[in-house]
Amino acid sequence: MYQKTVLRNGIRVVTEKIPYVYSVSTGIWVGVGSRDEQEGERGITHFIEHMLFKGTRRRSALDIAKELDAVGGFANAFTSKEHVCFHAKVLDRHMPLVVDVLTDIFLNSVFAPQDIEREQQVVLQEIRMIEDTPDEFVHVLFQELFWKQNPLGLPIYGTAEAVAGTDRESILRYLSQTFHPEEIVVAAAGNLEHDHFVDLVAPSLEKLDHSVHRPPREKPVNHPGIHVMEKDLEQVHLVLGLQGVSQSEDNRFPCHLLNVILGNSMSSRLFQEIREKRGLAYSVYSFLNSHADTGMLGVYAGITPENIEESLQVIRQQLDLLAAEPISEAELSAAKEYLRGSMYLNAESTDSRMNRLAKNEFLFGRFIPFEDVEEKILAVDAKSVQSWFQSVYDPRDAGLFLFGPTGHTRESVEKIFLAQG
Repeated sequence: MYQKTVLRNGIRVVTEKIPYVYSVSTGIWVGVGSRDEQEGERGITHFIEHMLFKGTRRRSALDIAKELDAVGGFANAFTSKEHVCFHAKVLDRHMPLVVDVLTDIFLNSVFAPQDIEREQQVVLQEIRMIEDTPDEFVHVLFQELFWKQNPLGLPIYGTAEAVAGTDRESILRYLSQTFHPEEIVVAAAGNLEHDHFVDLVAPSLEKLDHSVHRPPREKPVNHPGIHVMEKDLEQVHLVLGLQGVSQSEDNRFPCHLLNVILGNSMSSRLFQEIREKRGLAYSVYSFLNSHADTGMLGVYAGITPENIEESLQVIRQQLDLLAAEPISEAELSAAKEYLRGSMYLNAESTDSRMNRLAKNEFLFGRFIPFEDVEEKILAVDAKSVQSWFQSVYDPRDAGLFLFGPTGHTRESVEKIFLAQG
């Protein structure tokens, strides 16, 4: 059962009671992410995410860890382009403890200078780790090219220079300017009573009174084009990107189904054509990066240099085919079952249910029943999938990035990719 309460300062509290489970997953969400950072603040949201577990006026970092360990629970946090979330999961009888810990770190973290200095080294190691993982780093580089001149295209972790320049004063200033009550959603799912949960969170969170609003987000403009970056690696990492869908537009359902058919499952066209039939790549998939106001439909493949030309040709052929011919009813039906099955399997996790509560509140301001989503998925026909893809697909509007020992120039890649069809 879903319930919602708005606290006096505008913080929204949403819960879903699941009486047959033994746990409660709780998250404090803020509708602020790396795309909301100004010049000179790059990476500060992610850095604050790290710092909120380093001690409060009542608890040291060790105290926080020991209290949750003592009840078999765990806490964590994450930062995305549009949100930061601090969350924890415990047995239902320990819900008061987890609420006390989360609200304490959210409101009362001390940000001691020595902890900031120590955590800067940790985050710098995280940045280096990502840059040493080319199949992850290529996506960071590609987004910077595809959404250049917009913060949405910049990495969540910021830059080494910005992280090194973060201090206590800049953290406190950023918090006062971004963690506005009306941008905060507290979500909980599990075996709980809504009114009891509100009674636990309200006394502390209603004291938050930050009044500064950030400037509105600027929707990014796509920058298509072909780019090649030589790097001494074992593989060439290829990313292709097209206009996708936002998280709330109606076309998200045809787009998600097309993504499953194109490359987001083992039976997908790209997986079968590139890996199974030709052995051109071990890792190949399509993906969706959806945000509040835009999105990207993309393809990734890790290939050897000698397979670049054939891989590009197959990718182009499969994209052309999706635009030219409606998908079969059998393929569409299988994709619908894939999405429906994924949705309901995820629903068995209280963490997943908590995440879904918060995201629906940010996007739609209400709870979206699973049955409504299922109905939308089942209503999609082959023609609407094709029509949506035709509206966004033009090879000249694609972004294409090759990273590794390519042995190619931009012109030679352009000739291979755009000469197809």
